[in-house]
This record gives sequence, structure tokens and C-alpha cells, in this order.
Amino acid sequence: MENHWDVKETEELEEQSNIESYLTFFIDNQYYAYPIKQVREIIEIQEIVPVPEFPDYAKGIINLRGIVIPVIDVRTSLSKPLLEYNERTCIIILDIHDLEVGFIVDTVDEVVDIDEKNISPVPVVSKNSKSRKYIDGVGKANSKIIMLLNAEKMMNAEEIDMLKGSLSQEEIVL
Repeated sequence: MENHWDVKETEELEEQSNIESYLTFFIDNQYYAYPIKQVREIIEIQEIVPVPEFPDYAKGIINLRGIVIPVIDVRTSLSKPLLEYNERTCIIILDIHDLEVGFIVDTVDEVVDIDEKNISPVPVVSKNSKSRKYIDGVGKANSKIIMLLNAEKMMNAEEIDMLKGSLSQEEIVL
């Protein structure tokens, strides 16, 4: 009997290891999320300094406690209409290949746990959907349908390397 209990506990632990936490947020009244393990912090919107020759989706840079961080508007990446920023607009700071990058979202919602079995592939509506390539799957949690975004796909490797080179993220004063 004791061995049966141990086996059951092990199976439960294995099942739990298929659960990942996500930070959910809104863009255009739709739920989106990033894996919580990539999230460094959430800050309120602040002054963004435009940078010449940055990619179209990159709004510019911010100075966060002396660290220069590139900022991307998720609405632009997802081909959504731009909105004026307000007091609910947030910047989610993510760690992407040892580079901190800010992602502007309409508003942050909550952290949810999503079991791997509650994640479906992205439905194919159009082959030409630019934003579809940024979505790793569709999660279901707490009766919400959540688009699971892949921040790394929002910037290609060349752009990440370019940002790492031009923004050494050493402390500087803007």
C-alpha cells in the first residue's frame, strides 16, 4: 500500500510539471500572455525616447533606473490600431536572451496557471496573418481564452543582436 501512495504522489508531481504560469494582459479587449518565467517586472508607462533606424514596431527606449531598455508596442506587432496611452497602459519588462525588453500593453490582468493539456495550436484563419507567427498557442484558464505570445518571435535574432550591441545596457544617463 505504501508504494501505491508514492507512485500516486509521483504521478501528481509529474502532472503538475506540465503546468506553466503566465502573465495575462489585454490588447484590444483580447487576452494575451507571456510566460511568467520571462517577466522581470511591470512598470507604468513612461517617457519613451525615439531612436532613429529602430524597427517600425519598436517605439524607442526608456531609462529604467539607469538601464536603457528598448520598448516594443505589442499593438503594432499584432497589427492592431494604435491607441493613446493612459494610466492603465503598462510596460512588461521581459528577459529575452539576456536582453531586457519592454512590451507596451493596454493593461495587465493577472497571473494564471495553464496546464499543457489546456493549450491548443493556433487556428489557421489566414496564411498571411503576420501576428499569427507570434502566437505559440491558445490557452484556456479560468474560462478565459488566452493567446500565448512568444516574445522572442516578435524580434528576430539579428534584431536582438543589434540591440545587444547598440544598447549594452550598462548604466547611462538619458
